[in-house]
Amino acid sequence: MNFLASPAQLRASLMRWALVCVPLCLLLGFLSGKASVSGPDNPWFAALVKPAAYPPPLVFPLVWSTLYVMMGLALAMVIAARGARGRTVAAGAFAVQFALNLAWSPVFFGGHHITGGLIVIGLLDLALIATIFVFRRIRPLAAWLLVPYLVWVLFATYLNWAFLEANPALDGAEAPAAVERFEI
Repeated sequence: MNFLASPAQLRASLMRWALVCVPLCLLLGFLSGKASVSGPDNPWFAALVKPAAYPPPLVFPLVWSTLYVMMGLALAMVIAARGARGRTVAAGAFAVQFALNLAWSPVFFGGHHITGGLIVIGLLDLALIATIFVFRRIRPLAAWLLVPYLVWVLFATYLNWAFLEANPALDGAEAPAAVERFEI
């Protein structure tokens, strides 16, 4: 016997999954960035020549926090779609692209590998496009929630390439020695 859930039960299921998925995406993204010392506080990154399109450093935590919330909501929508064909495949596709997302900071910032970062983010581009397509079959809104993420990742891919073009000698290089700064 099949029972259909009421709209209230469906909303409650979505809310329960969102209460798990959104904080989990935020937490894992934060931990990946912190573990690899990503951002302007990284001495190796501070020594890189920045591309002209590189936005102010404050933009990154704001954008990534928003995108992680949207990713968590999209995932919750798909997981809450009980009985939907392809739901397991969609969750798997999300896991693959999210693992690539989390791997980029340790490769680029932690390992100082600009080329390695470009490879990881190129794979992320492809995995994210595949995830959007499988999400669209289950919950079109979930797919649309990932589109800003795709746009940002494509921009990040360009930035990664531009960093490699501007800093070929620093690809895989050790961080510069400690610098003593004096405020004047």
